[in-house]
Amino acid sequence: MAGAFLALVAVMAGAFGAHGLRNLVSERGLEVFETAVTYQMYHSIALVLLALLAAQGLSRKLLAWSAGFFLAGILLFSGSLYLLVLTDIRWIGPITPLGGLCFMVGWALLITSGLRRNK
Repeated sequence: MAGAFLALVAVMAGAFGAHGLRNLVSERGLEVFETAVTYQMYHSIALVLLALLAAQGLSRKLLAWSAGFFLAGILLFSGSLYLLVLTDIRWIGPITPLGGLCFMVGWALLITSGLRRNK
């Protein structure tokens, strides 16, 4: 459910960025906002995928950790980029790479879950 909800929010944010922000922020700001939407959507879909994989017998514990890291990544990565574009608060920028790191850990945990199932 979290994945579907966050995908819905990504679609709404994308529409807002495409239509509501066009005359309010720079072209670069629109690109950054679009990057936030794209990564949010990818990882929202990944959350849905994790739920399906849990039903296929992969480690629920590892998948739950993966989901937690994907959620943290959406909050830190996409959230910081949204705030950066909408508020121009520059100190938020250094938070973005932490979100990217969360995404990477989430994917590594998903890989680990798949590898352990094959043993």
